[in-house]
Amino acid sequence: MKNLVLIFVLLFGWVLPASALESAIKSPSVTHTPIPQHKVVPELPSKKLHIRSIHTGETLEITFWKDGAYIPDALSRMNNLLRDHRSGDITTMDPELFILIHRLYDDLDATGPIEIISGHRSRKTNNMLRQKGRKVAKRSQHILGKAMDIRIKSVSLKRLRDKVLSYGVGGVGYYPNSNFVHVDTGRPRFW
Repeated sequence: MKNLVLIFVLLFGWVLPASALESAIKSPSVTHTPIPQHKVVPELPSKKLHIRSIHTGETLEITFWKDGAYIPDALSRMNNLLRDHRSGDITTMDPELFILIHRLYDDLDATGPIEIISGHRSRKTNNMLRQKGRKVAKRSQHILGKAMDIRIKSVSLKRLRDKVLSYGVGGVGYYPNSNFVHVDTGRPRFW
């Protein structure tokens, strides 16, 4: 039992009294709290994105979620389109970002593609931009595959920013002079 308690401490950072662990292990009638629904978007049969890279001209209209699961091939294709357009480096983008962008698009009743100004940015590209005096974060969420700079022609930039801010999740940057909104799945913050 002590080993089991140690495992719970190491894995979960908390300890239950040994008696509670023991009864939970022995009792077949223990119920588990259901996993909460996604905090950003309700469960839907499928989720689709229509994205276009303004730098490469590539467009993708693709279903990335169906029957309660991500579609690996679709994620791979989106990762490719969202690659660092300067270096060609590809990363695994955070699928939660796709869910967030999907909800944003639907909630705004947007039409046409979501224009991608920046998806993944390699560390090398990020450092180069910093050296050139561009205001990019040293630990940018773009490097981690957790950010996109976007615009949607059918939606005003201010309305796009206000809607994503209303969700209270991730980072939101408003760049009206450059005509895009930064959206990420990092900690909640805005600028």
